[in-house]
Amino acid sequence: MKPLIKAAVVTASDSRHLDDDVSGTVLVGLLIAAGAEVHERLIVKDDLEELIHTLHELADRDDINLILTTGGTGFAPRDVTPEATRAIIEREAPGIAEAIRRETAAATPMAMLSRGVAGIRGNTLIINFPGSPRGVTECFEIIRPVLGHAIDLLEDRTNH
Repeated sequence: MKPLIKAAVVTASDSRHLDDDVSGTVLVGLLIAAGAEVHERLIVKDDLEELIHTLHELADRDDINLILTTGGTGFAPRDVTPEATRAIIEREAPGIAEAIRRETAAATPMAMLSRGVAGIRGNTLIINFPGSPRGVTECFEIIRPVLGHAIDLLEDRTNH
């Protein structure tokens, strides 16, 4: 049976490369362990236009229905992943971002500084995660129970 989740992982970073992108590597491993196929893994500079272009291209591909980003969600001036995500989504999914912030803030107060968002473009769900391996692991475990159903809904594979 074909995996229902066809994912892309995007790391927003001015300094990381694929060989030292620990958060991206962790996300790929979590996705595969959850039964997803990872069709793309990229590192994109913390640049608003470059991130918008990359997210737009990925979200409009037929072989991707989930984009998880890591990095660029904090307060630093170059942290623009949420702005890039908002620029391309057609509908927000605020419950996902709220659940991530609520659950992670219970473990560490620094989670309150995450500005990550979640939303939908076409049949693709996009979720912003923080840039640390611990952060992406915690966030993924929070959304994991609903991912399959969310993708089923986007792909119109459920009985309404």
